[in-house]
Amino acid sequence: MNEKIVSLINNIEKVIVGKRDVIIRVITAMLSGGHVLIEDVPGVGKTQLVSALAKSVGGKYNRIQLTPDIMPSDIVGFSMIDRDTHELIYKEGAAMCNFLLADEINRASPKSQSALLEVMEEHQISIDGRTMKLPEPFMTLATQNPVETYGTYHLPEAQMDRFIMKISIGYPSAEQELEIVSHSEKGMTSAAISAVMDVSDITELIRQAGEIYVADTVRQYAVAIVNATRNSPLIRLGVSPRGSIALVKSAKSFAFVNGRDYVTPDDIRTLASDCLAHRIILSPKGRSEYATSEQAMAAVLMTVPAPTK
Repeated sequence: MNEKIVSLINNIEKVIVGKRDVIIRVITAMLSGGHVLIEDVPGVGKTQLVSALAKSVGGKYNRIQLTPDIMPSDIVGFSMIDRDTHELIYKEGAAMCNFLLADEINRASPKSQSALLEVMEEHQISIDGRTMKLPEPFMTLATQNPVETYGTYHLPEAQMDRFIMKISIGYPSAEQELEIVSHSEKGMTSAAISAVMDVSDITELIRQAGEIYVADTVRQYAVAIVNATRNSPLIRLGVSPRGSIALVKSAKSFAFVNGRDYVTPDDIRTLASDCLAHRIILSPKGRSEYATSEQAMAAVLMTVPAPTK
């Protein structure tokens, strides 16, 4: 495993205890140039994880707490008249950064949610006929609470498709929770950690991850999984080609994070649910047999044979 990645994981683990797999997946998404939706109950460390990642890298980090009264201009910025020159000047919104934490994204109105579409897909902001590029690397990490849905807005499929992964942190074990409580008493929060690399290091790691080798059989395996979602009776809306691209790109970064220069079928299988489950809509049959899209995706995955070589 790359030394810089090891130091990054270890630094985040000073705050996020016992969730190494989750940390690796977030780093994988970052090295893939993608965005992550973290869906979990309150209090398990979603915000701390994002903050720890941003502080470990040293990039510009903005957080916006999304509520129904948040306006698109709060996210992308706005133009105003300069009192001295009487010319239009741009005032930055929360999205003008390297790491954007969109906290409780499903509480924002559809109008505000749509403001993130161009930001996430094109890494740019268009206002009053002008287009401004965002700093690179740029990553949106959004959180949402799947339990409390009162006063929330469902994320449209077009926006869900912009997230390269949807992950869950989950509850810690009793031993891990004891360590978390101990860290809290000692003030070990994301504010207490320092950067172990800068954005130029991340840019270089992204370049290296993009050069990881993918055999034709492995690429065909990823496409076969995506095609299976379009033909399964469990699924009403299958995964688009953007999902195939996301899965292969994520697998390359996952292999790189794990110290390999090639992708294996296991990499594809490991990430299939994270990269694809949030892109599907279950059919009535799927909803009757499975409680979640992830469970249905696991069933579909079992129907696709992995390549033997």
